[in-house]
Amino acid sequence: MRTIDLDSLEIFRTVVAEGGVIRAADKLNRVQSNVTTRIQQLEERLGHKLFHRQGRTLALAPAGHKLLPYADRLLRLADEAESELRSDLPLGTFRLGSLESTAGSRLAPVLSRFHKLYPGVVVELVSGTTGALLKRVNAFEIEAAFVSEPFSPAGVESLPVFEEELVLVTALSVTSVTRPGDLANSTLIAFAQGCSYRRLLEQWLGKGGVSPSRSLEFSSYQAMIACVAAGTGFAIVPVSVLKALRATADVRQHPLPERVRHNRTHLVWKGTPSVALARLIEMLRKPH
Repeated sequence: MRTIDLDSLEIFRTVVAEGGVIRAADKLNRVQSNVTTRIQQLEERLGHKLFHRQGRTLALAPAGHKLLPYADRLLRLADEAESELRSDLPLGTFRLGSLESTAGSRLAPVLSRFHKLYPGVVVELVSGTTGALLKRVNAFEIEAAFVSEPFSPAGVESLPVFEEELVLVTALSVTSVTRPGDLANSTLIAFAQGCSYRRLLEQWLGKGGVSPSRSLEFSSYQAMIACVAAGTGFAIVPVSVLKALRATADVRQHPLPERVRHNRTHLVWKGTPSVALARLIEMLRKPH
């Protein structure tokens, strides 16, 4: 049975990146008719239209959206195989996901060490919640991600890498929080749904019969902590983040129950690790 060739996938990916056949043909040093023919042959091979044609521009069809991450992965693996045969060291782009907290407080020494060991690898770091990052790992949009508990391990491999202590933070004027009821009329300040830390906090509140009066969602810890310090509400954050942002004196920390306080960050990935990912896993498993 005839399989999809890498050349066709490269043409397809270039058409997507360039937004049309004309620019793709120029980028690939091919005639336009050749690019068009190869796309048509690929569509016939797959039995689906990959693009919606809108005048001179092309927009990805649903089948094209589905094919694109596989094309990226297959082409990356082909480049990696060639690089591996020519060198003992990993080369190329390594797309890695991370929680905002992990990126801000944990990854600088890790990625610095990785770069010293493997200078031929370019790390592209993307951030998001645990839920969003797991979706991207499963779709092969990124090779691996640092996520926090709780998460479903179904379909992915995982390696615990960091221990975190979580605390509840409020404005300095709030002297004591010992139970969920103390927060009954307060505003929850958090990342969007999909954040594992937020889920833990909401579970603790729910067991105490408390639902926050309202919630505000932010995309950075700096904004969250500033909002908390201003007296707007409360949040859950790792102690390591407070220290990294030098914000320990700006907010009041309140201990959480043991089951909520202690948390672990895991590196997760799907399928066989690339050479770069395998080296990162190996590095994380070794003591410093």
